[in-house]
Amino acid sequence: MRRVLAVHFTPCALFVAGVLALLRAGSFTGHSDWGAVCPRRPADVLGTITAITLGATCLALLLQPFQVRAVRVLEGYWDRWPLTAWLAGLLAHVQRRRWQALRRRTHGPVGGERGLRIRAEARRRLAAHPPVDALLPTALGNALRAGEVSAGERYGLTTLTSWPRIALQVSGRMAEALGSARDMLDTAVNLCWAFLALTAVGGAALYDEPSAWWLCGAGLLLAAVAYKGAVTAAQTYSGLMHLVYDLHRFDLLEALHYPLPADGRSEGALFSQVSDLFAGVRRPESPYSHPARPGRTARAQGTHGADGRREPGP
Repeated sequence: MRRVLAVHFTPCALFVAGVLALLRAGSFTGHSDWGAVCPRRPADVLGTITAITLGATCLALLLQPFQVRAVRVLEGYWDRWPLTAWLAGLLAHVQRRRWQALRRRTHGPVGGERGLRIRAEARRRLAAHPPVDALLPTALGNALRAGEVSAGERYGLTTLTSWPRIALQVSGRMAEALGSARDMLDTAVNLCWAFLALTAVGGAALYDEPSAWWLCGAGLLLAAVAYKGAVTAAQTYSGLMHLVYDLHRFDLLEALHYPLPADGRSEGALFSQVSDLFAGVRRPESPYSHPARPGRTARAQGTHGADGRREPGP
């Protein structure tokens, strides 16, 4: 319920409330009368609240299936159309130049305390980026890509194919942390889209009122703040992805009933085969391991009475 309210309902309610305010002010038909926005009678207040609630609920239900797409668009997956593909290539080039500048800063000369702080900050920022050949056009895309191309690869697993499976093996506290980080990411993304959409609607309604253009500027500023929050939440989520593989990669093997590796070399080889299995390339050559669960053997085998008949186990 908390996820539904924070991730889906609240951004839609902000958008519906903004559009309703423009309608009540008459911004679409003439000069805006902002004094008419706030209802004065109790019946008007109740009707406004009901309209916002119903409109936000319907809009949230309609947009909920497109949540993944909403995130991916802000990540920079724009290769479907020629114009957006060209823009994606241009912005990716800018991201590569920034990556190279950070790389040079991490290897630059150290000049006192300030130089040490600059190098440390550059290394921290560089660690939050994927390799230069995997950079995406946007900061949000690179924050998520940093986890998608390295979290499982450190152990021989392909993150994109193994993540849906290993995520189901995490402990309760880790699952709570992952869910919280994902909720923050989705909420910030939806708020960004809500403010952008409200800015577009406001621009269409207030184009002939220069004195009210600051409202559109405020909408863009709020969208930028929400986007920055999404980037921060994505960096947190990517860090948690690395922790999941550090702590639960062997739980994935146990769930698949493969024996645990004896050392790092055999671990990498086995996880490479498991990644091929997830990709549909080949099956692992390792034999299955079916450890008996406590009490399962006794219940399965049971006991035998004096007449030789099998009796159920305890």
